Amino acid sequence: MLYPSIDDLLQKVDSKYLLVTIAAKRARQIQDTKEYYLDHYVSEKNVGKALEEINAGVLTVEKPQIKDSLK
Repeated sequence: MLYPSIDDLLQKVDSKYLLVTIAAKRARQIQDTKEYYLDHYVSEKNVGKALEEINAGVLTVEKPQIKDSLK
């Protein structure tokens, strides 16, 4: 079984598409800066490390406020 599981990750992020986008951007950031947010990772690859950070709650998503303009 893969770690972290998709079910655990989808409890942190509402959409699997948003999850993929966040993980990809963070993996690129890890590759470019070599800056890590956790002390220990199970995964050796940057995408796996990004998913572990999301699962640990280190990375969060802020949803923009959408105003109802139809009045």
